[in-house]
Amino acid sequence: MLIDEACVSCIVNQSTKVANALGADALLTQKLYSHVEALSQTFSYKKSPPEIAADVYEDMALIAQTADLYATVKKASTKKAASFLPFLEKKLKNSSNKLLTATKIAVAGNVIDLAAAVEFDLEEELEKIFETAFAENDFEKFAHKLASATTVLVIGDNVGEHIFDYLFIQTLQELYPKIAFSYMVRGNPIINDVTMKEAKEAGFDKLCHLVDSGVNTPGFTYDRANATSKKLFDSVDLVVSKGMGNYECLSPSHRSDITFLLKVKCGVVANSLKKNIGDIICKMV
Repeated sequence: MLIDEACVSCIVNQSTKVANALGADALLTQKLYSHVEALSQTFSYKKSPPEIAADVYEDMALIAQTADLYATVKKASTKKAASFLPFLEKKLKNSSNKLLTATKIAVAGNVIDLAAAVEFDLEEELEKIFETAFAENDFEKFAHKLASATTVLVIGDNVGEHIFDYLFIQTLQELYPKIAFSYMVRGNPIINDVTMKEAKEAGFDKLCHLVDSGVNTPGFTYDRANATSKKLFDSVDLVVSKGMGNYECLSPSHRSDITFLLKVKCGVVANSLKKNIGDIICKMV
């Protein structure tokens, strides 16, 4: 997906979100906004939104003299997500279709997105996710592919959401013990995306094969990935792509057998999917 005019104002407005997350004073807030607004005049429409965001966030990190702009917020997101685990574990235990329940849990976690144009409340989403149908519903195709797969790569998205991803993969391991699962994270702090730091703190290195993609984008940009993650992406039987950033980077992709799991949180992605903001998606390509 290439950027749209609507992406420009969204990316510029993210400077204000960063300032709020940092508790920045008026001077720093204005510096961040002015710099990103000036950068927006030179955005390339031949790049994806995550590629543009990577450049913008690198500049904001330098201006704010902070390597991880959302470090404090990410800790709070992790704590909040973890507080729902007893409820979700009970849902899984009582479920007659554990794969569907686990998949809905994985999608529910995708509401934790600090770069989205529209924000949703996690608690509210969890109350209705299990009764909400996928607007794009390839769940049966996803289940069929899992039944024959031996290797699956889950590409993570946001911090907090990764806590739900852990439960998702844990459930898949129980249902498909012959599958070797991998979980891929970003190469460095970018927005509130999950990196090796948060993944290891959550225990992914003990749960499955944990992989650093090497990308500096809030989405898996294949051309920016390291050789190890490219080889893994190309070789697994199935890729599960979490969130809008990964969708934006992998639409289109040179490979097939990708399942996109996400909640639609902006008009540009909604138009691409021909769906509505707020819809939940399970799409196979």
